[in-house]
Amino acid sequence: MIQHISRRTLAQMIAVAAIPCLVGPARADDGPSEADVSREAILYDPAAPTAGNPKGDLTIVVFFDYNCPFCKQAEPELERLVKTDGNIRLVYKDWPILTPDSIKGAQWALAAKYQNRYDAAHLAMMGIPGPKIPAERMREAIAKSGVDMARLDADLQAHGDDITKLLRRNLAQADSLGLMGTPAYIVGQYRVTQALNYEGFKRVAADARARAAKK
Repeated sequence: MIQHISRRTLAQMIAVAAIPCLVGPARADDGPSEADVSREAILYDPAAPTAGNPKGDLTIVVFFDYNCPFCKQAEPELERLVKTDGNIRLVYKDWPILTPDSIKGAQWALAAKYQNRYDAAHLAMMGIPGPKIPAERMREAIAKSGVDMARLDADLQAHGDDITKLLRRNLAQADSLGLMGTPAYIVGQYRVTQALNYEGFKRVAADARARAAKK
């Protein structure tokens, strides 16, 4: 697990990196607030990208950073579980806590979601080995994945305010869960704060289902 920068510094970094929004100010009923740390918001934030089975009997939430090598190490193991299990709903929580370039990577990935290419951008950046990846290299990887970069930039401008709110909400939710670094996973009622291999993910998923069945 990699330690992150201070919460105050991270909040300032996200604020500085925020993209001006070209639409009107958000209304109270537009969606979850930046400070929504309820279990419902953590599991079912409509703005958070998801994968796997949307009706799965188990939800796994992953908090990650594109500059975290341990996140990258565990990524294919988790993806393998989601595919082989077939009944898992996976929720991505972009939590860019390591470098300023991590914030840019998260913004680009979330902007790609508006053209239904979050998965492509996400996998492209997670596939870059090592920590402290320059933003330029992340952008090159996204472009090679087939994402329309002109549209990505336009969506980042148009939806920048929503993207910033989501990143701040992810930060608040990680705080509420007491998370100290990446990667971190919420598997049912369990909190896992280390990278796992396939068998580790499979075991904790089974434990989470067994615990849920007892209630």
